[in-house]
Amino acid sequence: MAEDERKDPEGIDLGEGAILRPPMEVLGDESLISPTHELRPAPNRFTHELIVDEPYRFDPSASEPTGILPAGTPVLLVVEGDRQCWVVDRAGRYVEVRTTSLRQLPSAGTGA
Repeated sequence: MAEDERKDPEGIDLGEGAILRPPMEVLGDESLISPTHELRPAPNRFTHELIVDEPYRFDPSASEPTGILPAGTPVLLVVEGDRQCWVVDRAGRYVEVRTTSLRQLPSAGTGA
């Protein structure tokens, strides 16, 4: 490899064993999860799972979703509504999702 091919755009030597990391970035307070939307400790039993990638919201009045939970995510159903419900995922996030995105886990209905 030629000497100039071993340098990144900033001129840092990319010799064997070099590790590149992106610049650090401090996130603002808006990136923190409010204690009202986090359950600690997080649940270790779940009643449902998501059947589709599901946008979730911390604030039901928000026009844009806060994030997306992937299909197959196990959740604990806390509050069930006709269209929307509140669940907790294994990270302890207490969020609103669509009721139709949930499937009850087999063990959840047996009382086991």
